[in-house]
Amino acid sequence: MPQVNVTINGKTYRMACDDGQEAHLEGLADRLNEIIGQLRQSFGEIGDQRLTVMAAITMGDDLAEAHRRIRRLEAELAAINETKTAVISRFEESEASIARAIEQAAGRLEGLAQKLVAVDKRD
Repeated sequence: MPQVNVTINGKTYRMACDDGQEAHLEGLADRLNEIIGQLRQSFGEIGDQRLTVMAAITMGDDLAEAHRRIRRLEAELAAINETKTAVISRFEESEASIARAIEQAAGRLEGLAQKLVAVDKRD
C-alpha cells in the first residue's frame, strides 16, 4: 500500500492510500490546506484545531452542495428522458399515421391507374 506525505497547515503527515490514489490524496490535502489558509486570512490566528474543524465543515458543505446539485440534475435528466420517450412515441404514432395515409393514397392512385388503363383500352 503506497504511502504519501502531505502537508496541511504547516504540518507533514504520512498517509497510506490505495494504489493509484496518491495524486488524489495529495489533491485533497492541498484543497484542505488551501481552505485553512483562506480561513486563516479571514479570521486570523484562532487556533489550529478550530481552523481544521472549520475547514472540514467547509469541505463538508461543498460536498453537501454537490450532492444536492447531483440530485437536481438527476431529476432533470429523468424529466428529459420522460419527455424524450413521449416525443419518440408521438413520432412513431405520426409515422404510422403517415404510412397509412400513403398506403391509402397509393391504393387510390392504383385504382385510378386501373380505370385509366380500362378507359384507354376502350378507345
